[in-house]
Amino acid sequence: MKNGIVLWLTGLPCSGKTTLSLGIEEYFRQKDLPFQRLDGDVVRTTISKDLGFSKADREANIERLSYVAQMLANNGINVSMAFVSPYRHMRERARALIGENFVEVYVRASVKKCMERDVKGMYAKAKRGEIKDFTGVQDPFEEPTKPEIVVDTEKESIDESVQKIIAYIEKKYNDAKKHSH
Repeated sequence: MKNGIVLWLTGLPCSGKTTLSLGIEEYFRQKDLPFQRLDGDVVRTTISKDLGFSKADREANIERLSYVAQMLANNGINVSMAFVSPYRHMRERARALIGENFVEVYVRASVKKCMERDVKGMYAKAKRGEIKDFTGVQDPFEEPTKPEIVVDTEKESIDESVQKIIAYIEKKYNDAKKHSH
């Protein structure tokens, strides 16, 4: 496969996106395949440190990241994106830009479960009004309508979810390889 795959992990804060992304990274590293992991928390302290969490800033953040993912994928690097990316139209724009190797992974978990997992106390701060526009509290999360993969981190172990993602990648990759000969 010439272009890399872009795995776009979307879900509520604390749904398990980063943890899954680390498992996916391990898979690509073991296969000795080019890979780059982009994570919301890291990006927010680097290339998007000038942005807040308003709808316009979130859109600017996702637009920047879509271009970064496209450039990496166009150079044969597989990418895992772990971002809340709460709005459907943002993800659709990313899909349109990245093209056929865009794989939307919906990391599903209830707000209740995400609040239980929240080690940083972000949900509690949002409920007290200390964090504005927090997805899952004041701001909506628009569930994907047709994701390629749905993992349910409340019902599946991290390993099961990672295996589900890898199975999809291997099928897509092998099917693409068969068609290129």
